[in-house]
Formats: sequence, structure tokens, C-alpha cells
Amino acid sequence: MNKPLQTLVILTPAFPKNESETGWVPTQQILVRELKKQFPLVNIVVLSFLYPYEKTEYNWHGVNITAFGGINKRKLKRLQLWQNTWKKLREIRKGNNIIGILSFWCGECALVGRYFSRMYGIKHYCWICGQDARKQNRYVKFIRPPANELVAISDFVAGEFCKNHGTKPGYTIPNAIDQNMFSAFAPEKKDIDVLAVASIHALKQYNIFVSVIKTLKSYLPGIKAVQVGDGEEKETLKMLINGAGVSQDINLSGMQPHEEVLKLMQRSKILLHPSAYEGFSTVCLEALYAGAHVISFVKPMDHEIKNWHIVKTEEEMGKKALELLSDSHIQHEQILVYSMENIAKQFMSLFHHNIAI
Repeated sequence: MNKPLQTLVILTPAFPKNESETGWVPTQQILVRELKKQFPLVNIVVLSFLYPYEKTEYNWHGVNITAFGGINKRKLKRLQLWQNTWKKLREIRKGNNIIGILSFWCGECALVGRYFSRMYGIKHYCWICGQDARKQNRYVKFIRPPANELVAISDFVAGEFCKNHGTKPGYTIPNAIDQNMFSAFAPEKKDIDVLAVASIHALKQYNIFVSVIKTLKSYLPGIKAVQVGDGEEKETLKMLINGAGVSQDINLSGMQPHEEVLKLMQRSKILLHPSAYEGFSTVCLEALYAGAHVISFVKPMDHEIKNWHIVKTEEEMGKKALELLSDSHIQHEQILVYSMENIAKQFMSLFHHNIAI
């Protein structure tokens, strides 16, 4: 009789519908891919609640994905979504030895994951990744997660969750990058002064990005800036750019494949990240590895990170950018902060330390 497969179940709000969709939850998909690579004998199953939009089952880089297409389900249909995921979890349990459940974000995935794991005596961890640490997260009071099931993506997120919900996460496993994604690219000439990469909505504070470029232009008339991303406030951003008189200085490139974004980072001197709130930005980590300096308001870790400059105000952001761009001796080193290879091993050690690496 065959022994049941050692299976790790991952619950996520969204997941790519195919291997070419690199823009959906990029950190989480890189982690899943790395887990599969590092632990080929572990059966990894992903249950995606909301996206892809349709119900489907498919294989992604050797990982079995079940999508429930719950993006537009509300009220009673939302309960039905949770029932369907619960039913799928029971099916998986029948034929597999579930070594653990990992929930991405402390939301509805963690709600289902926590109570299912408690009912069946399975290890469960929730990776708190950013917005879910804020006070507005209404799921936390229903999940009632113990500290030893919570994994924060950064020191900042751990502190925010404790401040807002009264529980300090028992673990911090930071965000990371797959440095192999850069291996195919030759180093580029640094011909972009300032790069910004993020979706275009209010939290990202693109008004500050535009204002900083306007200030820099008065000192550096030939400044070249690029913004990558799309969102509901794109037209507002265009109006801000035109109003500031920097339409010739900022190139709005829209959404780009991940590969193209990495190439742009290699061409950039500075990544400007004016977001008001951030868990541990992947684009900042990637930009550092691409040899750019990073300027942001949010300090993700308690310790300093080389070439990542933390400022408190818009004025400070502009001054730091000018200082860096005016320094003819500045070094654009390749900084690897955290490797996803090591992060995958840290996660697996939470579930089963005897699994061979």
C-alpha cells in the first residue's frame, strides 16, 4: 500500500492562471515556485479563492492549482465559497498526509485555514504581508490567531499587527527575490534617473513622485523619469504631470512584463517609492539587486539595508534624490537583501524540520 503523499496546502486570494502571468501576487508565486524547486518530494497544492475568475484546476510549474473563481461572490455566495474550499481541503486530506496549511494574508484564507487546521490537528501559519496588519482588517477578530501561527513579512508589519490587533507575530520571515531571474540580463547603462513601479492608486502617493520630479527638474533640466504600472487613478496622474509641467520628463510606460521591469531597474539610478504604507516591497528589493538606490518612507526592517534610504517627508525625499543624482562617485552595487531560496527553507522548517533539503 502506497504511503500518503506529504502535502503542503497553500491558501491564497489570487494566483496566476498560467505561467506567463508574472504580475499576479509576484512574491507569493516566486515563493511557491521555490518551495517546489527546493522540496520536490513534497506535494504542493494551491487553493486560490478569488482569481482566476473562473472555476478551474490546472498545473503551474509542477504545482496543482484549484481556483474557485470567487471574485464577485458576496454575502451567502461568499459563505458558499468558503464551504467549497473546506470541501476541497477535506478531499485533499483523504488521500494525502497534510503536513501543514500556509495562508497568504490574514484574511478569509486564514479564516478557513485556521479553523480547518484546528479541527483536524494540522499545523497552520499565516503570512501577514502588509495591508492585513492594519486596524481596518475585520477578519482578525473572527480568526483570533495565536502568536505562534503568525508570520510577519517584515519587522514593520509585525509592529503594525501588534499595535492594531494586540498580538505580536511569533515569527518574521521577510520578503525576498529570486536572483536567478536577473541572470539572463546583461548589465545595462544607467540612463534612467528615477524609476517608480507600482499600481496607480492613492496609497502609492504618486502626487509626491510628480512633485519630486518637478523639484529635481529645476536642478537637473535633463532629468529622465519612468513610471511603470496602471490603476484607477491613471488619468489623475496624467493631469498631475501636465499641471506640473513635467510631461516631457516622465514616461508613463503602463503595465510591463516582469522581465521588462527588471531590465528597467537595471537601467535606473534611483527607485523612488513614495507609498504611504508598505509591508516589504518586492520592487524595492529587486531594484537594489539591479544596482539602483531606493528611497522610501517606510522602513521595513529594524536594521539598516545598504543603499535603501529612508526619509520622513516629501522635502527629504527630493533632497535625498538630488544628493544621489549629483554624486558623480556614487556606486551602483548589486545588493541581495534576502534570497527566496533561503526564505522557502525557513517556511518549510516551520512545518516539518525533518524534510530533507
